[in-house]
Formats: sequence, C-alpha cells, structure tokens
Amino acid sequence: MKKTIFILAALFLLPASLLFSQEVIKMQPCNDTAILRQADSIRQFFSKQGYDVYKEASIMMESEYEMPVIAPLNERTSYQIIFIGDYSSKLYEVRMYDWDEKMVTYQKKMWDEIDGNIISFAYVPKFSEFHMIKPVQVNKKKKKNLCGYVMLLVKTRP
Repeated sequence: MKKTIFILAALFLLPASLLFSQEVIKMQPCNDTAILRQADSIRQFFSKQGYDVYKEASIMMESEYEMPVIAPLNERTSYQIIFIGDYSSKLYEVRMYDWDEKMVTYQKKMWDEIDGNIISFAYVPKFSEFHMIKPVQVNKKKKKNLCGYVMLLVKTRP
C-alpha cells in the first residue's frame, strides 16, 4: 500500500520538479559499431545456451553518472544481465537493486581485464518484482557522449 501511494505521489510531483530543474537528462540511443558487434556476439553465444533477449538498449552516457534501467523480473527465472561500455573508459560498474532498494549484486571491471568493457552475470530473483540496474563507466578523457549497451536475456530453453 505504501509503495502504491509513493508511486502515485511521485507521478504527481514529477512534472512540477521538471519545471524547476536546470537540465533534464533524457535517455538517448547511441550508435557504436564496435559495441554493436560485441552485443551481436554475446546475443548469439547466449542464444545457444537457451537465452532470448528480454530487453536491450543502447544508451548515451556521461562519465561517472549512473544510468538507471528498470525491469520487471520474475521469481525463479534465470536472467543474464549484460552491460557493454565504451572501449575507451577505464572503469565499468553495474549495481542491481530489488524493489526494496536493497543491492542484490555488484560487478566491477577495469579496462585492462580480458573483455574489460563487458560486464555479464547471471541472476535468479527470489521474488517477482521490479529491479533497477545501474550501470556506470568512468572515462577521464571523454566526459560526455559515452556509448553504453544494456541487455537483459531470459532463459527460455534448457
């Protein structure tokens, strides 16, 4: 009940807060051929393991700023969460939270690691609820217009 009231209040307050904000961050797609090739390879690899694409998007990011992605996940269903960051970034992180804003997983990679710009992990939710995935990348030279790619795959076949 509290969550429903909170959501309704947030929806009513959202337009007013946008009127007073200086800058609105909008989710915009990006087009990086190297990242798209990596995404295609990952998609094919997991398809052979019985996964299908549940959600995916390319997103324009800013260095050191999280880009929240919200998705409903079903309990006892196997998901693969994948983030591909801009190849020139030095640090990549993904935090994932459940509906109660409890962090359920944290992954970190550095550029010099094998497949350093790709974070991939399996996750099986304990409850059917919305989850928030927050990828971030750090790039000291290129602060804006970093390309990122988020994929959620769901296990549909053995």
